[in-house]
Amino acid sequence: MLNAFIDRCCRAINLLIALALAVMVVMVFGNVVLRYAFNSGIAISEEVSRWLFVWITFLGAIVAVRERGHLGTDFLLARLPPLGQRICLGLSYALMIWCTWLLFSGALAQARINWDVDAPVTGASMAIFYASGVVFAVAAGLLLALDLWRIVSGQMPDGELVRIAESEELAAVGSQVPHEAPAPIASRK
Repeated sequence: MLNAFIDRCCRAINLLIALALAVMVVMVFGNVVLRYAFNSGIAISEEVSRWLFVWITFLGAIVAVRERGHLGTDFLLARLPPLGQRICLGLSYALMIWCTWLLFSGALAQARINWDVDAPVTGASMAIFYASGVVFAVAAGLLLALDLWRIVSGQMPDGELVRIAESEELAAVGSQVPHEAPAPIASRK
């Protein structure tokens, strides 16, 4: 039930990202056309697009935490027995939660500092910009804590401890028949 709720939230975040991206494209494209064709422009286009880009990045990072899509290495983890994998994965999740706490406290401090600071063009509070870090840290912290609980309590099966996913290029190269050594280049006479 909790997983279904989290999946619905991630789908909603993906829709929000798509909407924000569409708004960015329309604003930037419209601004370019207005500048070149009519020698005018949309004043808030650059500022709002920059804010949307930051929000898209942090919202996408939430979905990536849920899908375990962030970059990582499992070179050592794949060679350990299941208990060792559980211990190492638990430590890495604890470190990620600590980093998320650092991000949360820093973003919250910046949001508080900039609460009364107005953006140059829109006049909106600059805290909106830093709130993206707070939203990410809260959501990612909860997702990481949930996964850490699953690791520690044994609810995460051994097969999920190491999730090796190769890139498409490596998978394609690995599936091909090994090539023979290239023939030597004939010398010129």
